[in-house]
Amino acid sequence: MPAELNVKAPDFELMSNKGESVKLSDKLAVGPVVLLFFPLAFSGVCTEEMCEFRDNFADFNGLNAQVFGISVDSRFALNAFAEKNNLEFPLLSDFNKEISKAYDAQYETFLGLNGVAKRSAFVIDKEGVIRYRSVSDDAKVKPNLSEIKDALKSL
Repeated sequence: MPAELNVKAPDFELMSNKGESVKLSDKLAVGPVVLLFFPLAFSGVCTEEMCEFRDNFADFNGLNAQVFGISVDSRFALNAFAEKNNLEFPLLSDFNKEISKAYDAQYETFLGLNGVAKRSAFVIDKEGVIRYRSVSDDAKVKPNLSEIKDALKSL
């Protein structure tokens, strides 16, 4: 079943840029989660998007939300990307391309590469239910920051 609004989010366990295992269901026990799928580290729009979330990170903390970026890059590439851009939130490596597919947030082909994550955002409540979903077929279109914050405020 695709990751749609008001349905249970697919659980997963991925490696973070710091080499730590992150399991969604464990994080949801702490509070709501924002998942930000992005195509490729170090690309222009992806850098812009992650830096916007970095610049608004205090707002997400104030809403008790945990933010995670996810791409198909290796954790090593993601760590270099996070360090270069001073990202305070973890980046998760979907190197095997299974999670972006489970969330129906994956290009068949993108810039000649198979299985790259689509630019997407999901807000998942503590019960594991998707309360906000934005999946763009246009990699230049970033998720709406205000809509994500509003979704968190409504939880």
